[in-house]
Amino acid sequence: MDTTTTQRLAIIIKDLRRASLTVGITLLLGCLGFYSISRQLLAAIQLHLHQKLAFFTVAEPFLAHLTVAIAMTLFTIMPLLSYFIWRALAKPFKLSRPLVFGFLLFSCLLFYSGAAFCYLITLPFGINFLLDFQTEQLKPVISIRDFVSFVSIFVLAFGLIFEMPIFMVFMAKIKILPRSFFEKNRRYATLVISVIAALLTPTPDIFNMLLMGLPLYMLYEVGIIVLKLLRIA
Repeated sequence: MDTTTTQRLAIIIKDLRRASLTVGITLLLGCLGFYSISRQLLAAIQLHLHQKLAFFTVAEPFLAHLTVAIAMTLFTIMPLLSYFIWRALAKPFKLSRPLVFGFLLFSCLLFYSGAAFCYLITLPFGINFLLDFQTEQLKPVISIRDFVSFVSIFVLAFGLIFEMPIFMVFMAKIKILPRSFFEKNRRYATLVISVIAALLTPTPDIFNMLLMGLPLYMLYEVGIIVLKLLRIA
C-alpha cells in the first residue's frame, strides 16, 4: 500500500470516527422509536406478504420486534449514513461539492428504489414460489424471527446492490476503474450479476433471478451511459 493510499485511508477513517457518535445516537433513538411501533410495522409486513407467523422460544417475539426496529432505523437513516460516507471520501479524493451532492442524492434514490423493488415485487413472488411446495400433509409454520430476518436482509441488500451506477461513476472519477474497463468487461459483469442474483433472490428459480438480474444489468449500462454523459474516461 503506497503512502498516498495510506494517507487517504487515514483521512477517511478519521472523518468517519468523528461521525460515529452522531450515527450511534441516531441509531439508538431510531431503534427506540421504531420499537414502540414495531407491532404495527410487523402487522403491515405480514399483511403485505400474507403470512401467519409463530414463535418457538420465549425471547423470539422480542428479538423479532427488535430486528424490525433496527432494520427500519437503518432504512430511515440511510441518507445520513450516505452523507457521512461521501463527506469522508470528498477530501482525500478531491470531490467537488456539486459532485458530492449528486453522489448523495442518487445514492439515496437508488437505495430506496432497490428496497422498494424488493419489497413490492421480488419478495412476494419469491415467498409465494417457496410456499407452493406445501401439501395437505406438509403445512408451513414460519418462525417470526426467521421471517423478519429474511425480509430485512433482502430489502436492505437489494437497496445497496442497486447503488451500482454510483459505485461505477466514483471508481472512474478517482481513476481506479476507467470507463473502458466497464465497457470491455460486459460479459464478466453479466456473470457477476448472475451470481449476485442467484445469491440474493429468495428462490432459485430463473424467474426470480431475472427479476433482480435484469434491473441490475440495466443499471450497469446506465452507469456506462452516465460516465459518457459526464465525459469521465
